[in-house]
Amino acid sequence: MAPVLTSPLVSTQWLADHLGADELVVLDASVHTSGTGLETTWRSAEDAYADRGHVPGARYADLLDDFSAPDGDVPFTRPSAERFESAAGRLGVTNTSTVVVYDDGVGQWSARLWWIFRSFGFDSVAVLDGGFTKWRDEGRPVRIGSLARSAQAPGSHAFLAGEERPLWVDHDRVRRATTGVEPAALVLAADDTALGDDHAPVIPGSTAIPVGALVDPDTNAYLKGRALEAAFAEVIGSDEIVTYCGVGTAACVDALALTVLGHDRVQVYDGSLIDWWRREPESVAS
Repeated sequence: MAPVLTSPLVSTQWLADHLGADELVVLDASVHTSGTGLETTWRSAEDAYADRGHVPGARYADLLDDFSAPDGDVPFTRPSAERFESAAGRLGVTNTSTVVVYDDGVGQWSARLWWIFRSFGFDSVAVLDGGFTKWRDEGRPVRIGSLARSAQAPGSHAFLAGEERPLWVDHDRVRRATTGVEPAALVLAADDTALGDDHAPVIPGSTAIPVGALVDPDTNAYLKGRALEAAFAEVIGSDEIVTYCGVGTAACVDALALTVLGHDRVQVYDGSLIDWWRREPESVAS
């Protein structure tokens, strides 16, 4: 029987207690970056997963390619249902699995994959609070080398995506929010260092709540309780919240944190600022 989740986050102790459980699938979704703003480049972290080590039993989930649309206009465009099914199935995920995702950063990659799973109707998924950093710093076991990525036979249909939920928004929806036609609180999850010194204006009317404001720097884990609520004080009362960043990855950290706080009308702007800048070159931030 698969372990039962009670929160979008699981602790390192929870994972340690359940490693090896039937139908538990652990995924390392790390991606490595260089550069800032429009000069940012992304690369697979699969070599680091193998050489630096990973949680025992974890498989590498390629968020950059397998879990993104290959023909997307911007990096990390969400995949089709068919592509998602194929990628998840190859990693051993079935419709009765419990999935735990982590990364070796502050959680933007694992949160992105968590959001993708949920958007296709799969709720038995959680993010490892503190990620690989916390796991390693606590002296927990680490495995070197790779596990086979293909856990199911080619062509297997053991995993089927559900109907896609309205957890994403596009440029038109965000534009309606900026004009007041369809109000929503716009939350910028990227910090200035990620956007670069000379970045174009951000979306008008945004509230900046960067990922760094949500994570305890000593543990790499999410803030708890009132501290997390305080980080969202400016927007938590809004009926609808749209999060965004550079390409829609850090935005998922804010979306996860808001979900932990019980906000049930949160959406992520897929494409985020790269999409906005392409479509609104004359936009001026308020």
